[in-house]
Amino acid sequence: MLERLFSIAAKAAPTFLVAVLAGCSSTGPLIETYDVLIENGTIYDGNGGAPYQADIAILGDRISGIGDFDPAYAGRVVDATGLAVAPGFINMLSWATESLIIDGKSQSDIRQGVTLEVFGEGGSMGPLSDDMKAWAIARQGDAKFDIEWTTLGEYLEFLERKGIAPNVASFVGATTVRVHQVGFEDRPPTQAELATMQELVRAAMREGALGVGSSLIYAPAFYAQTDELVALVQAAAEYDGMYISHMRSEGNRLLESIDELIHIAEASGAPAEIYHLKMSGKDNWHKFDDVVAKIEAARERGVRITADMYTYPAGSTGLDAAMPPWVQEGGFQAWVERLQDADIRRRVIEDMTTPTDTWENLFLAAGPDKTLLVGFRNHDLRKYTGMTLAEVSKLRGTPPTVTALDLVVEDGSRVQVVYFLMSEENVAKGVALPWVSFGSDAGSLATEGVFLNTSTHPRAYGNFARVLGKYVRDEAGLPMQAAIHKLTKLPATNLQVRNRGELREGYYADVVVFDPLRIQDHATFAEPHQYSTGMVHVFVNGVQVLKDGEHTGALPGRVVRGPGWEGWAD
Repeated sequence: MLERLFSIAAKAAPTFLVAVLAGCSSTGPLIETYDVLIENGTIYDGNGGAPYQADIAILGDRISGIGDFDPAYAGRVVDATGLAVAPGFINMLSWATESLIIDGKSQSDIRQGVTLEVFGEGGSMGPLSDDMKAWAIARQGDAKFDIEWTTLGEYLEFLERKGIAPNVASFVGATTVRVHQVGFEDRPPTQAELATMQELVRAAMREGALGVGSSLIYAPAFYAQTDELVALVQAAAEYDGMYISHMRSEGNRLLESIDELIHIAEASGAPAEIYHLKMSGKDNWHKFDDVVAKIEAARERGVRITADMYTYPAGSTGLDAAMPPWVQEGGFQAWVERLQDADIRRRVIEDMTTPTDTWENLFLAAGPDKTLLVGFRNHDLRKYTGMTLAEVSKLRGTPPTVTALDLVVEDGSRVQVVYFLMSEENVAKGVALPWVSFGSDAGSLATEGVFLNTSTHPRAYGNFARVLGKYVRDEAGLPMQAAIHKLTKLPATNLQVRNRGELREGYYADVVVFDPLRIQDHATFAEPHQYSTGMVHVFVNGVQVLKDGEHTGALPGRVVRGPGWEGWAD
């Protein structure tokens, strides 16, 4: 019997031998050596090297070995013949903050292999004041939920207790700490307010935040000056946090905005990442090479700059991005009240139709015929879902500018829209950049329930499958191993996420198994609520959440914390 055990152990990882010998007993049977064996797959381990054939053994929530294993000693065997096996994918920009409260299964992302959702683009789910909680509850749409937390760490723990399929992590939002102290006013914080904002960042970092996130084209984030951002990032850098930003401009002042991000990184000592790298507006498409040169020059002199992106030529945000920030000072209700004043409306319309470098004007960058309306709170306005602003303008007999203002007032929301801003050529070139990872900039939705009350951007259902199907297989824009690296180890390294992002012995068993020939996004701008296909199996912390392409209902997701958390090194 022992000869048989040593024969098996000789083919396996060293930990396998320990586990086998631990199971030997003179009075009892041999215990199972590992829970799951994924055998005969093609391994893309996340490091970017050539794939290889091997088995993956899982014991509990960890990878117990990679090699050649005897299936007789597995509790369950998954045959991955002809399939790719990789680490779980990391969504660098997720807005699943509320969708996971509604439905923890995370269907649209799990079916693409996403095992870690990263939140915090400017706004985070904590820290919250009582006023902020009341405001957030008042602004809820079809999905209603209680806010049972105050700090960011409490929110993440709330998700874990509730039950979620993916792991979750978050930046603390620069906008959130600003609103906490300054509200929605267009002014710099006082010294006392800024000091409190820094303390809020430090507290979030100790709870496990990854760093500070900003979104500078939107009010009230737009009102923050560079020195305010430096101060917040310095507080995060005390805990080895990073800075990540939807920059002040992605269009007319794109290069200048990259300069600001690099300055914040240098002044704070923190690494920095650009959210959803793009060149917005046709007049700015030619800037791609200059953008890459500027970032790579900073990297060459030792500044840690990276970026992420989604894989579509259109972005999605609200009609607030089509209107000047000054009209939005004071918050949503103040904005709506101003939009009903005739003199203010004339001034807003003039700003919307006048080219400028002082704010990010997506009304001009996209144009009414390239602005697709996808999300309304008001049921009476949902008849316009899927129509362009130009089409609705024609139906209502009002100019596009007036139509945009009226829709915000009538809907009681900023109105979710899709702006067609980028070139397909630049998207393809961005996908291939070695320091670019991927983020959906969307919630993780489902093709049922309240999610169907509004449309959405197809990136919510297809962003990651699109990397592997369109850009790797169909267009040969980059090798599979490079794409897997950019979906896994690259973002894990940038975020300083421990023991994830690689297939390695001792790492958490976040593992995906997919068919490279069938992986495919199906969501379109016209019909976005369509799951991607080709992802066969997904494991999160060793628990199978996708089996043969269908969700198992398992909710094993955990909070993933950054380096400021006291237990980070464990």
